Amino acid sequence: MKIGGTGNSAMLQERFLRAIDWFIPPQARTDAAMLGRARIFVFSHIFGPALGQAISVYLYISDKTRGFQFWVIAISITLFWILPFGMKLIGRLQPLAWFSVENLTFVTLFGSYYYGGVSSPFLPWLLIALLLGFFYIGQRPFTVLGIFCANVGGFFIAYLVKGSFPQHISLEGLSGVGIVSVTTATIYMAMMALYYADVVASQSGRQQEAARHRATAERLRKAMEEAERSNRQKSVFLAKMSHQLRTPLNAVIGYSEILLEDARENEDEQIADLQRINSAGKHLLSLVTDVLDMSKIESNKTDLTIQPFHLNDFIDDVMSTGRSLVTSNGNEFIVDREPGLGIVISDETRLRQAVLNLLSNAGKFTKNGRVTLSASRQTERGEDWIRLSVSDTGIGIMQDNLRKLFKDFNQADASTASKYGGTGLGLALSRHLCRMMGGNIDVQSEFGRGSRFTIRIPAYLEQHRIASVASGSAAIPERDAGQSYAA
Repeated sequence: MKIGGTGNSAMLQERFLRAIDWFIPPQARTDAAMLGRARIFVFSHIFGPALGQAISVYLYISDKTRGFQFWVIAISITLFWILPFGMKLIGRLQPLAWFSVENLTFVTLFGSYYYGGVSSPFLPWLLIALLLGFFYIGQRPFTVLGIFCANVGGFFIAYLVKGSFPQHISLEGLSGVGIVSVTTATIYMAMMALYYADVVASQSGRQQEAARHRATAERLRKAMEEAERSNRQKSVFLAKMSHQLRTPLNAVIGYSEILLEDARENEDEQIADLQRINSAGKHLLSLVTDVLDMSKIESNKTDLTIQPFHLNDFIDDVMSTGRSLVTSNGNEFIVDREPGLGIVISDETRLRQAVLNLLSNAGKFTKNGRVTLSASRQTERGEDWIRLSVSDTGIGIMQDNLRKLFKDFNQADASTASKYGGTGLGLALSRHLCRMMGGNIDVQSEFGRGSRFTIRIPAYLEQHRIASVASGSAAIPERDAGQSYAA
């Protein structure tokens, strides 16, 4: 029964609000506070005049003359019923509230003048008119007070001109209308008080909810700061461990190579095992190097060694080092360089690391295909730029995976790591290095038909930095992995 009663109450409340909201157009529902004021305005101007008409009925019975003063009061009370339809028509609360306050003030003082003077039972409504003025249009309190004072002034001027108050009904005869007036005023004020209590409770609830959100946001901020601090400490630790981790690995690789040379001279049966040790050591060193280099970048401990070098010599060196990375899967290695590559002023070691990462990826994901290294020099806006592209005819990358391609510890697809290996740091590290040199890496790819990764850096890094600072712009705009420079 209790549940059913609660459901019926909620249904009745919903129907009641739906009926009230019929008078309120969308432009009057800009926020919860505006909608609340509009609802109480419509409700009070539907049921309020119904209460007020009880006064009209009593006057109709008691005032045998029923002169113009009676009809003015009856019509003024009836006019309140028009205001909900005015809300439906114009959708603006403020002008209707002005009219309502003025009309209530007028009819209260007008009724007091003709029925009882300063002892009139109409006077309690004068206080209600003032309160409603501040409730609906409290943003202009002096205007509300001005209207109130003007009406009260008119009341006393009429008294001074006439010299007395008209007596259409004796004071004893007004006792009944006084009971009706006070009762209706009390009911009306009770409705407003209930609404105001509901508003205060709602605001209190919102304030408590806001306080909870602020506390949650503060906890999240502290947790994020702690996570960032822990991440920085991790990066600093790994950067400091660089020497300690590389030294034993270099020893393993070095001694395996010595043993491998001796085994080849003696035609030892352990050559295959030594080759596996040497290969595994080199692979582990490359993985450790990627992790440590990324940690150095994250902890801001990576410095560039900027010096001039010939780009043709750089390409020859990359060809010599990267050929084995490319041809291990039966791929053809092609180098296409434009004439006049000239001298570059940048970090040769970091640039080589980025290019070799791209060649290693191309060789790993291409089998019995073709890998092409292209080099060119371009002039844009009076500044020289170097463009190094690595193209392959390998497995390619799906468009949905391009945007996450350069994220740390991420590969294009979950199956890639299990099938081809790797940490997913190579491309992220290469892009970080290129951005440190004022450039970037972009990718173009078609799934099943191959990929092209393009490194673009300024030919003269120091001049590029000076020009960027002078113009107040960044070295190069950030680009998504899915965006590429025009070919």
